[in-house]
Amino acid sequence: QVQLVESGGGLVQPGGSLRLICATSGSIFSINDMGWYRQAPGKGREVVATITSSGSTNYKDSVKGRFTISRDNGKNTLYLQMNSLKPEDTAVYYCDAEILGVAGIPSHYWGQGTQVTVSS
Repeated sequence: QVQLVESGGGLVQPGGSLRLICATSGSIFSINDMGWYRQAPGKGREVVATITSSGSTNYKDSVKGRFTISRDNGKNTLYLQMNSLKPEDTAVYYCDAEILGVAGIPSHYWGQGTQVTVSS
């Protein structure tokens, strides 16, 4: 089965940095688009950044210039470098991937999330 596991979250002070990692495993033929989403308490899930298989990226306006999404296609791993963190970045961050399995069926998969807390 396909699994996504996020890591790298934690507690940081405003202005600090974190690097989130999304590792994939299972019967994967290829991965199309990938992305990072986040959900704050009492709020809906929102897109933070996305990246295509060829490396084209899109960002939520509020994180532009501070966050960088990247991927290693050889390792099927997704990253999110977060700099100049603000309290409003506090949320659970989730990894999403559209994966084509060996059976030829494309499906979206989600990880369990990693907590990011920005506070003094």
